[in-house]
Amino acid sequence: MRKIYLTLSFVMASGLLSAQNKDTKVADKLFDRYEYVDAANEYLKLTQNGKGDTYVFKQLADSYYSIFNTKEAVKWYAKAVAQKQDAETYYKYAQMLKSEGNYAESDKQMKQFASMVPSDQRAKAFTSNPNYLPTLKGQTKLFDVSKSDISSDKTDFGAVLTNDNSVYFSSARNTSRRNSNWNEEPYLDLYKATYNSNGTISEAVAVSNLNTKWHDGPASVSADGKTMYYGSESFNEKEYTKDKAKKSKFGKIYLYKATFEGGQWTNSKPLPFNNAAYDVRNPSLSKDGKTLYFSSNMPGGFGAEDIWKVTINGDTYGKPENLGSKINTEANESFPFITEDNILYFSSNGKEGFGGLDVFKIDLNKASEVINIGAPVNTEKDDFSFTYNTNKKVGFFSSNRTGNDDIYKADPVCAVQAIAVVKDAKTGTIIEQAKVVLVDAKEKTVGNQTTAVNGKAAFGINCNTVYSFQVSKQGYESGVFGIAKTDGGEVVVEALLTPIMPIITEKEVILQPIYFEYDKSNITQEGAAELDKLVQVMNEYPTMVIFAKSHTDQRGSDRYNLNLSDRRAKSTVQYLVSKGISKDRISGQGFGESEPKVTCDNCTEEQHAQNRRSEFLIVKK
Repeated sequence: MRKIYLTLSFVMASGLLSAQNKDTKVADKLFDRYEYVDAANEYLKLTQNGKGDTYVFKQLADSYYSIFNTKEAVKWYAKAVAQKQDAETYYKYAQMLKSEGNYAESDKQMKQFASMVPSDQRAKAFTSNPNYLPTLKGQTKLFDVSKSDISSDKTDFGAVLTNDNSVYFSSARNTSRRNSNWNEEPYLDLYKATYNSNGTISEAVAVSNLNTKWHDGPASVSADGKTMYYGSESFNEKEYTKDKAKKSKFGKIYLYKATFEGGQWTNSKPLPFNNAAYDVRNPSLSKDGKTLYFSSNMPGGFGAEDIWKVTINGDTYGKPENLGSKINTEANESFPFITEDNILYFSSNGKEGFGGLDVFKIDLNKASEVINIGAPVNTEKDDFSFTYNTNKKVGFFSSNRTGNDDIYKADPVCAVQAIAVVKDAKTGTIIEQAKVVLVDAKEKTVGNQTTAVNGKAAFGINCNTVYSFQVSKQGYESGVFGIAKTDGGEVVVEALLTPIMPIITEKEVILQPIYFEYDKSNITQEGAAELDKLVQVMNEYPTMVIFAKSHTDQRGSDRYNLNLSDRRAKSTVQYLVSKGISKDRISGQGFGESEPKVTCDNCTEEQHAQNRRSEFLIVKK
């Protein structure tokens, strides 16, 4: 049912809809009317009668995708992609595979998707970090979750806890209502329940003054409990789009405002920026009541569904503003919720997640990045409509992890994000690829990472517990850095590593090994850091003249290795010259494999690495 708020525009049809061909006419009509269950049944009949083809396979897959039947969607997408498809089909296939836990095959389809639309934000995110899942699975748990006792055997979602202990949510539990053709469940109604002091929820009753014969909800209530914004259908206003070719009327979801007077919700009015050309839904009102967040597929967005906001001044509304590419992608971003302290939660199937819709958050108070809030809130299924009451420290969200859209309770876990920022103690420059080991008070290893290009490594730790970082990097003295105890939030530790300076003897300048990659002659980042120390020494000794000797390992022919080592020597010389060392003070030569540091017959990779090195002899001091 949550797909209603991502893909569905409601339909009142009369007459016949256009079809792909005479065989698929009935199925196509149902598909165009978003009656995906019945459409799938008709397409299946075609396959059983020998009339299945790539088009039918894709329509079947898309039907199952739209109702999140991941197993069947995977089955038919696999048949559809036997012939070339559009990029979005590969993306949908990848998402369904991920929701089924088949991450390897999902990555394969994402690679195909990325190759077809490399400029797509989703493609860029995947290409830059295809192995993100282990990091997601390893991050600190932010919430404990449990199924709420307000859930029924029908669709329930959008639960929001107000300051007067009321819980508003949308549900299809009213079996006296007519069924939606979309998924054969009753139309959604708004409900109100009571949040008890023991954390249970009871006494769910329909908000009869607001419910219509169409889908209603979810809702957002102001801090003082006097104003509600909620979703319903444009058919209430007799507004819709006519499709002459299909002889149909297509409705949209609109936002409405109601006020609480005399113990009931009344004065319901549609918002002025509703439009029969697009959906406006899933409202969330800021604490001061001056900003309304919502989702919409209105023009000017990045994809199918985006997060927007609009300013409110009484009954006057500003121009809707898209929240930008940091939050929105070419896929679906929906179900925004803004907390009292300006943390925005939302769901997305376009950002890196476990599968389906995942819940993300971003702190709008500062220039932070969007983060996936991780397991157990997020799973390989659809997880969405996350709300959080800051005062009562409790959240709610919905998920179809057990096959039905149910409401879950989210209790925050006291946790700390500990971040090591590794820098050179002399220059202050960041150090990437440094090894950072997190240890507890007993020096037991809790986790280990290498620093990213920004010099950072982040770990989730427990509140008010003693930890420290053990940090090491070739060419630097290792260090231990304590982490201050805290009762939550984020703690940043600046880990300053002291560089190991060269040893200057009468015959040579001894650096940390300048290793080269196998069969390569380019200066690596690690090599550059060491050569910078030689530059410093030669600047301190302005008359010093150096002869650089370059060596290879024993793999390859003698001639090839001699040429390779000579290229390495020239690269070393050129690097020093580029740093301002005069050409007459530095020269080099390759010696191939003629002077191995380690003599071995069946050398290990480590021994090979020690042999492909550079040495720096002092010609003149």
